[in-house]
Amino acid sequence: MSKEQQWDYSFDVVVVGSGNGGMTAALCSYEMGAKDVLVVEKSDLYGGTSSISGGGVWVPCNRYAKAAGADDSLENAKKYLRQLITEEEVPEYQLDAYLENAPKMVDFMHERTQMRYVTLEHYPDYYTNLEGSMAGHRSMEPETFNADRLGDEWQRLRRTHPMMHLMGLIGFTQVEAALLIGQQPGWWKTALKLVADYVVDIPWRLKDKYARRLATGCAGVARLRASMQDRDIPLWLNTPMTRVVDEDGKVLGIEVTRNGKPLRIQARRGVVLAAGGFEHNQEMREKYLPKPTDHRWSAGTLDNTGDAINEGLRIGAKMHRLDEAWWCNTISVPGEDIPRLSIMEKSYPGSIMVNPAGERFSNESQNYMAFQQETFAKHSDENPLNPTWQIFDATFRATYFVGPLYNSKFMPDWALPKRYEEQGFFAKADTIEELARKIHVDASGLEESVRKMNEFARSGEDTDLHRGESAYDRYYGDPRVTPNPCLASIDKPPYYAIKVDPGDFGTQGGMVVNADAQVLHENGHVIEGLYAIGNCSAPTLPCYPGPGATLGPAMTFGYQAAKAITGYRG
Repeated sequence: MSKEQQWDYSFDVVVVGSGNGGMTAALCSYEMGAKDVLVVEKSDLYGGTSSISGGGVWVPCNRYAKAAGADDSLENAKKYLRQLITEEEVPEYQLDAYLENAPKMVDFMHERTQMRYVTLEHYPDYYTNLEGSMAGHRSMEPETFNADRLGDEWQRLRRTHPMMHLMGLIGFTQVEAALLIGQQPGWWKTALKLVADYVVDIPWRLKDKYARRLATGCAGVARLRASMQDRDIPLWLNTPMTRVVDEDGKVLGIEVTRNGKPLRIQARRGVVLAAGGFEHNQEMREKYLPKPTDHRWSAGTLDNTGDAINEGLRIGAKMHRLDEAWWCNTISVPGEDIPRLSIMEKSYPGSIMVNPAGERFSNESQNYMAFQQETFAKHSDENPLNPTWQIFDATFRATYFVGPLYNSKFMPDWALPKRYEEQGFFAKADTIEELARKIHVDASGLEESVRKMNEFARSGEDTDLHRGESAYDRYYGDPRVTPNPCLASIDKPPYYAIKVDPGDFGTQGGMVVNADAQVLHENGHVIEGLYAIGNCSAPTLPCYPGPGATLGPAMTFGYQAAKAITGYRG
């Protein structure tokens, strides 16, 4: 090491980013012997996009699934994945490293930390028509967690997206979400219990407007942060990384800004970049991503502007798939800071998604990643698929939630903010023709699309786009609707439209790594001392095979990085 290097601080391991991947890397490093670990976070809140998310983690053969008696194997999981992912997209070593080590990571963290998950028995893989797929038990969600267990640090926790909170205040789990938002039998009992628990918790009401019980993404992050507190692992907020310090092909540390002051931090054993993608860097979006693209459509945290990726580019790291993102339609609600993900609402029977020609263009009930990829594939100047609109009638409006619209039993039309219509987000009309005129969609095209959907609803078969034919389609269908739980008529006025954008919850591409999460140079050699995980690294599961396909690899390769840094062989 150069004697000329001067440091303000020195640690064994420095982790950049405080999401699931970063915190897992920090905890595993500590447990494997590197006791002097620092996590730095750009934001004034910790948790990143992990905390905003639903918190699902896709890990075949995990301990929670096994305990529930799930019949799965890594061979079947790989068979399933290789039908979706080519060797060019993800090399064999990376896929094998994930499948073999993800269950080990879960065991390691379960046995040593406060990390706890619940298997999702009924949440299927996203491509259930493929060999090796599972109808459940490959994804898991965090056990709920009480915020007071974090001490004063509950105030700096980034909350899960408002769409995963009842009345914007009471977090609910993914299992509860499917029940509540779809208003399936027994949903009101769940809602009443959540509200009652919230109301009677007077001591916590005096401290915070949010419920004490945390669920989904922020519950997973809270459990990891509590585990860091158990070990006195420091987390520096408001500390953006400004530069990776390298010398003679080796990374020695990082430069940051803290409290307005530049600092140089030595990483004696390794730097782990876990700082997310570039979803809120419009210049990078324009350069790399398919059109149309707008960072305001992204549900990723606003702090993700590609800092780690740009530093990787500067020092010669090999990059892969910078032209891809974790696609998902989003609903940009006037007055809300972050878009809502459109995952469930467009899947329910009795609505369709249409383009400016008033035509359906993709199976609304298929998984959100595939829906959005099909959107980009079909979009052109001659056949634009933006803006898109979700169309539904009074029956749908009275039955389901759509973005910020609770059903009309709880939120009648007169209670909707006027700005929704004034700002072109929402429209209502007595006829399909009038609705089309209000949203500037071809009226004859929309009328024909509605007519055909009504025919499909009666027959139970969508001969155009095959909606409702897969297990995933039916997961967010309504079993009360027959003969196809994903198809219902749109025939009761008034008619409604909600604007839906081609958004995402993070970009996908980044630095290429080996099986130990070590960053590779463009020349193929390892950049010594540098590791990358999560959305600043090239993806392991780019096809999004099931719920939690970003957090699973982020955490697993955080575990892998810690093993490589410490030499752990347990």
